[in-house]
Amino acid sequence: MDTGTFRGLITLFLIVAFIGIFLWAYSKRRKPDFDEAANLPFADNDDEQPTSDKHASLEHEADSRHDRGDKNT
Repeated sequence: MDTGTFRGLITLFLIVAFIGIFLWAYSKRRKPDFDEAANLPFADNDDEQPTSDKHASLEHEADSRHDRGDKNT
């Protein structure tokens, strides 16, 4: 098998893979799943815990100011 044949087979494989992914992504069976995934950033998650405690972060900020010699605390 020479280089031209090998490159032709690789190109054919990549075209078939691209068409397969295209058909999978735009099939009507996948639309509900993609619509749901598209709305995930807007989902209201009331059960999430806050990621940081405001009081604790203020104390840490004051400590770091003191460590740097900031006298405005």
